[in-house]
Amino acid sequence: MYTLAVCAEMLFLDLPMDERVRRIHDAGFQAEIWDWTRHDLDALARTPAEFSSMTGYIRGSLTDEEGAAELLRTAEESIRAAEQLGCPRLNLHGTGLDDKGLPVTPATGDPTGPMWITAHHTLTRLAELAENAGVVFTLENLNTAVDHPGVPFATAADTLALVQAVDRPGLRMNLDLYHAQIGEGNLIQLVRKAHALHLIGEIQVADVPGRREPGTGEINYPAVARVLKEIGYEGTVAMEAWASGDSEVALERFRSAFTP
Repeated sequence: MYTLAVCAEMLFLDLPMDERVRRIHDAGFQAEIWDWTRHDLDALARTPAEFSSMTGYIRGSLTDEEGAAELLRTAEESIRAAEQLGCPRLNLHGTGLDDKGLPVTPATGDPTGPMWITAHHTLTRLAELAENAGVVFTLENLNTAVDHPGVPFATAADTLALVQAVDRPGLRMNLDLYHAQIGEGNLIQLVRKAHALHLIGEIQVADVPGRREPGTGEINYPAVARVLKEIGYEGTVAMEAWASGDSEVALERFRSAFTP
């Protein structure tokens, strides 16, 4: 069976981060964080929490040479931070995001041929870094209609295509079903396809609309869970969602949805 993890950035918002990950650990989940530079890594490392994923860069982008160089440089810093926490996966996006989730370098249209080539080259180099360090970078699909307008290579189709083209064990897809539901839908077929290609590094979930915990919106997550069991998915399913009310209740709704 798969492992369940929870993003500590989005629950128990009245608590410091080290206490949030303790609460998540005590509830039986692994923990995830975003920008590690905003946190006291020593304090996090002292908790009993097991970390599943964190942001794998500080700045940069996949689409131009200058941005790629910065992405690679800060990815090396992120690998060292991940080692401190024992975190196996480092997450990527098509370009850096600001504190509102908006792209630092927004796309003005569909990615061009040179942008695809630069992204492929950059991701290949990142995969090499990951393999040398014993970690995995995951490239996350995002939605551009609600949360992240202007992010290049945002769709699940583009993300999957890039990961498949690189074809290295150091790079996998972070298949975010919340974003995919808004952008593309057809979630079960998407899960089956990515799993058949052996390209899923992690699955993230939240409900639509509102990006709340499973059970609060339109996605039939128990059906998704049954398919994950059927296909033998053994990776991580992480809730990256705001609590609709009490954080403890959100955790239990997540657990219930993914206990087929």
